[in-house]
Amino acid sequence: MGRAIAIVEDEPAIRANYTDALRRLGFEVQSYSSRPEASRGFDVRLPDLVLIDIGLGDEPEGGFDLCRELRQKSATLPIIFLTARDSDFDIISGLRLGADDYLTKDVSLPHLTARINTLFRRIDALRRPQGAEAVLRQGQLSLLPERMLVTWNEVEVPLTVTEFWMVHTMVRHPGHVKSRDQLMRDAQVVVDDATITSHIKRIRKKFIAIDPNFDEIDTVHGAGYRWKP
Repeated sequence: MGRAIAIVEDEPAIRANYTDALRRLGFEVQSYSSRPEASRGFDVRLPDLVLIDIGLGDEPEGGFDLCRELRQKSATLPIIFLTARDSDFDIISGLRLGADDYLTKDVSLPHLTARINTLFRRIDALRRPQGAEAVLRQGQLSLLPERMLVTWNEVEVPLTVTEFWMVHTMVRHPGHVKSRDQLMRDAQVVVDDATITSHIKRIRKKFIAIDPNFDEIDTVHGAGYRWKP
């Protein structure tokens, strides 16, 4: 079987359609109709990627709650919200909770498949052995691409796939300003400026939780972001 994808969707017809389509593409698919059912399944085994609807049965925010649970289990598990809700508030909320992508249900199957494969490629690329020179160090930061591991003062920073890639992009060229377009291209996401800003804020918060004096990411107004050299 291929990679394992979990779908958490309360509408039976939609759940069945996505399950059948992804199985035809060679993925191993497990589907869940509610947050509690998915939680029990994830306690037994985490998949390689999760697709989550926001509203689940009688829980209008059940998908958000499930995302929180999953992030406690794994910082790097790829999570995509796939939902009918397209408000800026919901999109920003989903990304702030640690999702790697946010798609609406009118997305085509080829587009959805491309987003899934992009996340898998990013993980594969970062985990590919690159020899002893793979460790990037900047001051108190160490970044190990093949293990998708970032530490600050030797404490692990729990970054998502997208957050890891953005930090990786800035740390590789400290002092160089990375525009929002460059961050999107390097992280292989297509989002608006506000969403990039939310990702950066979330990254900062994770470092500050370890070191309240953390101040290594500069906002260069009108240009983008940089890692201080």
